[in-house]
Amino acid sequence: MTAEPVQQAVAIATFGLGRSYGSGETRVDALAEVSVQFGQGRFTAIMGPSGSGKSTLLHCLAGLDRPTGGQVFLGDVELTRLTEKALTHLRRDRIGFVFQAFNLVPTLTALENITLPLTLANRKPDQEWLDLIVRTTGLKDRLHHQPNELSGGQQQRVACARALVSRPHVVFADEPTGNLDSRASADVLAFLHRSVREFGQTVVMVTHDPTAAAYADRVLFLADGRLREELVDPTAESVLDTMKRLENAPAAHAISSSNSGAGGNTHPQGGAFPGDNADGGQGPDQTQAG
Repeated sequence: MTAEPVQQAVAIATFGLGRSYGSGETRVDALAEVSVQFGQGRFTAIMGPSGSGKSTLLHCLAGLDRPTGGQVFLGDVELTRLTEKALTHLRRDRIGFVFQAFNLVPTLTALENITLPLTLANRKPDQEWLDLIVRTTGLKDRLHHQPNELSGGQQQRVACARALVSRPHVVFADEPTGNLDSRASADVLAFLHRSVREFGQTVVMVTHDPTAAAYADRVLFLADGRLREELVDPTAESVLDTMKRLENAPAAHAISSSNSGAGGNTHPQGGAFPGDNADGGQGPDQTQAG
């Protein structure tokens, strides 16, 4: 008897995702036909030049922005069908956020900021889980300090702890080290990496820094709103080389990253990903429009 390979669950997926702004001659396609999946318990970095669509993609994945085409699934929930009220509840209960600007409440202590998502949801923290997060972030001695009494690195670690306290389905990090020095950046990235390895957390991070991207399991590269390249088990050097090659290359076909990082091309509601052949093989690459 031959054992069948174990397929990793899909945490979040998009199908033909598009986001445009304006109309007519002033229309700008920030995202065009992006189909990609993110495996549960994996760390993915998204990179690309300014205007490539990486932040737009993150915002659509997190339910912060409404796509103008395609679908986004968080597990088996289609975000693109939810009302604004339902999206608000989903973001509060199932998504964690880490922003470049920390976004801490200045009048609250570090501990109060960490537990804020639970307070808003009228939920009590799991004390054992909270203690583990505090211990892992090294914030035990700073819990009763307000943000202005913390360093930038400590504030971002508070933000990371806040993102994890509700045991979210996925954590989205938008340039989480953009305001930090190299040492504080390394601390935050190491924590995000550890949350994946030890806690099974799914992390999706937008970054412009090859060193930050090297902490991830894979890197997706966007250009002109399309997925151009994918790098598995990246190093800072391989990320930088890929960025240089894409910058110097002419416009090319977009790729479909349907099966990367999740061990199989399975739609959250069953069936194959767009672009997959009926026999399970990978279909042809998506072709760039216009």
